[in-house]
Amino acid sequence: MTLIPVPDTAIIVVAAGSGTRLDGGAPKAFVGIDAHSILHHALDGVFAAAPAQVVVVAPAGFEGDAETELREAAGDRVDLGRVVTGGDTRQQSVAAGLAALWGDVRTVLVHDAARALTPPEVIDAVRDAVDADTGILPTLPVVDTLKRVDGDAVVGPIDRSELAAAQTPQGFPRALLERAYERAFADGIEYTDDAALFAAAGHPVRHITGSARGFKITTPADLERARHLLAEARPASAPAAGRRASPVSRVGIGTDVHAFGGEGHLWLAGLEWPDEQPLSGHSDGDAVAHAIVDALLGAAGLGDIGEHFGTAHPEYAGAHAAVFLARTRELLADAGFEIGNVSAQFQGNRPRFSARRAEAEEVLSAALGGAPVSITATTTDGLGFIGRGEGISVTAIAMIHSDGRPAGKES
Repeated sequence: MTLIPVPDTAIIVVAAGSGTRLDGGAPKAFVGIDAHSILHHALDGVFAAAPAQVVVVAPAGFEGDAETELREAAGDRVDLGRVVTGGDTRQQSVAAGLAALWGDVRTVLVHDAARALTPPEVIDAVRDAVDADTGILPTLPVVDTLKRVDGDAVVGPIDRSELAAAQTPQGFPRALLERAYERAFADGIEYTDDAALFAAAGHPVRHITGSARGFKITTPADLERARHLLAEARPASAPAAGRRASPVSRVGIGTDVHAFGGEGHLWLAGLEWPDEQPLSGHSDGDAVAHAIVDALLGAAGLGDIGEHFGTAHPEYAGAHAAVFLARTRELLADAGFEIGNVSAQFQGNRPRFSARRAEAEEVLSAALGGAPVSITATTTDGLGFIGRGEGISVTAIAMIHSDGRPAGKES
């Protein structure tokens, strides 16, 4: 075990945003880019930089998820990290991070997890540029032609040579930043970023060159841009010719519950059951297929079914198991995974499943590219909503493998 000296720098990673504009079905930092979440990628950059205390500020209820991401990304620096709960505003969240700093910390960097691809070189450059009096802000030149408007009228041009696009991490001397935060809370003012708060307290802020990869993931288009950049980078970091990385196996679990009461026929385990009461749901209510999708996505760290197939995706309304499972297989392949096997069990009084078990397993396996699928069924001896015949509950477990190939490449 390598002993790491107690650092005099801390990085507060703000991951408490709701991500409303991203519409990813989860707080923004926990939406998947590829096999990992936005937060995981942000922490990869943070831990690739010079050693620092790392404080992740998570949304209430997601502290455990943040702890998992922190431990996976930290490696042998795990003792440098901790998770705290954020507040209702970004300013309150940063304040929670400041309250968790060690006594030896003299320099504080505040970093948005949404800027997940920020290179570690930028993080180190900000850290090195902070002095006892000055805050540091990474920026990029504004390249678009800007106009001043009034309603639908164009009033005139804006000189873009005087403008810069702000990024993170933003670095500050700790003592001055803490006092600036105290002043902001006393005045009841919310600032757009920490550099503005620091400057409002009368302290100078200087800018250094940022990185194009430090863009903020805010919309679905930003998320696709991040995925594209990561996919482009994979071949360069792949093993040398003739060698493969060690295989990785991962396990995921998924659950789904649907109530009876939908329209049409029952769809379950990829099959239509014409004489059975249908389940309600956004698509066909196939709880077996949906639980399998969640298990596969969870194993690959790609989010959940709501993110990829929920009500924000009307194209999947009424879709059946084959569509969901085939698309899920594509998502896993793009992330460099192949499916090992899937096992699911549904709990319900109906339908009587044994006579069609082999048929269901064959249909589901075909949708997953031939991966083995096993389905079992049980009742609850009359207990609970299942025993009362109100609906069906399903649990699925999936095993996936990565053979070290660049994502999306065939052998």
